Amino acid sequence: MAMVSANDVFYCFLFLVFLAALLVHSLIKACFKLKPRSKVPPPPTPLSLPFLGHLHLIGPVLDKSLQGLARNHGPLMRLHLGASSCVIASSASVAREMLKTQELKFLSRPEFGSSDHFIYRGSRFIMSPYGDYWRFMKKLCMTRLLAVPQLERFLDVREEEVQRLVKSVIGSARSGKASDLSKELATFSNNVICRMVMSTRCSGTENDAKEIHELVKACIELAGKLSVGDVLGPLRWLDFSGNGKKLEAVLWEFDGMVERVMKEHEEKLINGSVAERKDLMDILLETHNDPTAEMKITRKDMKSFLLDIFMAGTDTTSVATQWAMAELINHPGAYKKLQDEINSVVGPTRLVRESDIPNLPYLRAVVKETLRLHSSAPIILRECGEDCSVNGYLVEAKTRVLINVYAIMRDPEMWTDPDEFAPERFLESSDEKIGEHQMEFKGQNFRYQPFGSGRRGCAGASLAMLVVHAAVGSLVQCFDWRMMEGQGAVDLSQGPGFTAEMAKPLVCYPVVHVDPFEPCH
Repeated sequence: MAMVSANDVFYCFLFLVFLAALLVHSLIKACFKLKPRSKVPPPPTPLSLPFLGHLHLIGPVLDKSLQGLARNHGPLMRLHLGASSCVIASSASVAREMLKTQELKFLSRPEFGSSDHFIYRGSRFIMSPYGDYWRFMKKLCMTRLLAVPQLERFLDVREEEVQRLVKSVIGSARSGKASDLSKELATFSNNVICRMVMSTRCSGTENDAKEIHELVKACIELAGKLSVGDVLGPLRWLDFSGNGKKLEAVLWEFDGMVERVMKEHEEKLINGSVAERKDLMDILLETHNDPTAEMKITRKDMKSFLLDIFMAGTDTTSVATQWAMAELINHPGAYKKLQDEINSVVGPTRLVRESDIPNLPYLRAVVKETLRLHSSAPIILRECGEDCSVNGYLVEAKTRVLINVYAIMRDPEMWTDPDEFAPERFLESSDEKIGEHQMEFKGQNFRYQPFGSGRRGCAGASLAMLVVHAAVGSLVQCFDWRMMEGQGAVDLSQGPGFTAEMAKPLVCYPVVHVDPFEPCH
């Protein structure tokens, strides 16, 4: 007779506890949510399995899995993922109904399992409920923190970091080494944000951005794992994996770093050595100390906001630039067309500048097309505030809503050849399905919303676009690229995760096309 190990007994016990907790959880919900049956039907749902729900239908890349399910079950459907449930929107018309027609009912964002372990819980701007705190911070972003005048004050910082990026890649090219653009662009975007946020490269060394990037990366990964853990329902509180404790440890490490920099800023203020230009931390401290401010923000609020800036801005910006370069390298005709445009407008003696962007329509089209195919935020998260009818179906209050931007921006009813990289579609009179060629990034055209839409659209979209345009323009202007041996084209597979990163690092051999730093120039 086979012996039963202690591990087998333990896992059987956990499974029974899970089933019991799930049953109790369901009974409690049923008892407290008794109400008259609505005449409006719930959204359709695929066949599910006991306890697992629809987990077996979800692959490692969430947005693609949801796109496939929507093709069979419609633009609004309901899914059960273990003990968690949500409603999925996958068309421009449904997104418009939620984000414009009934926007006030979908302004809050849901909490996930990771929220239980956030040391800044209650202070998170990005995930905070729609209310006084969120409105105050959004106004502060639009009028000061991320306003156009503030962005212009740090133009030289962004230009200097673009030069650092190009010089680093030139170094690889001169020595015949491959360049890992994934790492180069991560360092670049982190340095830009660190310097605009804190006027420092964090610790004052050449690897300043590395420490912040590692902490933020760890936060994103651990938060993602804990959020996926919502399928366990009430059992997620037990933190079987230990990821909750790991997340708290990483957050306290981040807190210590930000506290140190914050004290340095405060000491300069006390000593009267006011900075020539205020960075984001200066503005937050000024607001914190302002007795006339509409709302008093705490140190916890400030640290939480800075974490949101790093989490939302660093990886997303570098990932968008990587996708643009990958698509261009795989499409030599588009690469040559962009290189010729830059040469005719900018020339070979200086790098592309932000002031050149309005005169580079094909560059703008390349970035727009990249974000259509590879949005850095392919899923928009919202929570329904009250029972309402959407697309003829009932969406109940407190329901988690996932708007699949990936599916919307690849919808064949909205786009010609939706899976093809074709920047020309964003030039005048190209794609008749777009209807208007001047498509902006503000999400008002609901078939194109790489930064969300409405009041809760991305507050940092303008900064992201400045950084991405300048980086892509400079890398195309200065280099041609050779593939690694045995690699015919860049692998465009998408990896798992919430920032839609490339599955494999973008590593190629750079060949100098133009060197704007040569003395002869």
